[in-house]
Amino acid sequence: MTTPRSALTRRILGAIDASPSRIPVLIGGCGSGRTTLLHLLRDRIGRTSAQYIDVERTATTPERFHRAVTALAPFPSSDSASPGARAAFDTTLAFFTQARVAGSEPATFLLDEFLELRTFESFPGLRRVLHDLVDGLSSSSNRFVLSSRYVARALRLLRDQSARFEVIHVPPLTMEDTIDILRLSTNPAELQESEFSARALQSLTDGRPVYVRAIADELLATRGRAIARGDAISALAALLSPDGHLAKYCGFCYELRLHRARGYGALKAILEILAEEEGLTLTEISQRLQRTPGSTKDYLSWLEDVDLVTARQKRYSFADSLLRLWVRLYCRASAPTEDDLAREIHRYALPRLPQPEPALALATAGSGPADEEKKGWGIIEID
Repeated sequence: MTTPRSALTRRILGAIDASPSRIPVLIGGCGSGRTTLLHLLRDRIGRTSAQYIDVERTATTPERFHRAVTALAPFPSSDSASPGARAAFDTTLAFFTQARVAGSEPATFLLDEFLELRTFESFPGLRRVLHDLVDGLSSSSNRFVLSSRYVARALRLLRDQSARFEVIHVPPLTMEDTIDILRLSTNPAELQESEFSARALQSLTDGRPVYVRAIADELLATRGRAIARGDAISALAALLSPDGHLAKYCGFCYELRLHRARGYGALKAILEILAEEEGLTLTEISQRLQRTPGSTKDYLSWLEDVDLVTARQKRYSFADSLLRLWVRLYCRASAPTEDDLAREIHRYALPRLPQPEPALALATAGSGPADEEKKGWGIIEID
């Protein structure tokens, strides 16, 4: 089946195959599917012609980064880097720009989380390391695909760079993608209910792949019967429990972004304020934070810099609605109780769930005993 995800892969391949080739830059939040796309691209291009590099895990020192990159390269690498941080980075950049595969064809490099190379800025002579990187890549005949979870930072870096860079915002999953992940039944008797479940799953997750996959896996693991209307909410409740997968994943993303920003404590306080009420202005946030508008504006700009909050018409909200739910649940003195989980997930889910078609509602109402229907909706019935 051709899905919008495969169409995105074709768009990226078309960009790097163009003459002259363009450099796609995939940007999107945590769990948006950037790494998955890069692995798909490596398989499509061929592992002898393309090298995937996890920059976030290997950008320690310039010398060690050079060794990590060349040790597993599928094409010939240059000699060891000369001593010194600047020399090691220059040698790595030369490898990126000059490496060739068999037959002297251009090599392809897939640099995941390329902005993490800013780690090298603390070394002598590398204060402009990211600018040096993009200048070097843009002048090379090799092919590159870059990715980053930090949208604002990537856009700022590439604002005045070469036209070779093609920024691609990784889109949320569509209904077709979600149905493909769920592997829903095509039994006509179950199809309408299954499509309703897919719509519910998309509404609860905003189409973010990591959330869709987690809930889908939870559903499929417990699916002994046709998916009922309340099952997606029950799965979300299980995943956001203290030991649940999404509770841990959201905690990781929350801490990761905050540690990449400045003003750690004040930023957490602002996120808690926005978790209580979104769409607040700078003045409203500064009053609740009990800080001056000037310092609050700095804090908000630092949160925007790591894509934790977004501003529309000067009103601030979370960039990730499910992460906002996690903050409401876990940024407190003790872990949430079952009642806390039920109440908050109900509050989050109810406005988002699609309403069933009248025929579906009637069919479901008459499909089984009353207690089975009640079990299907579970948490939603809490006042």
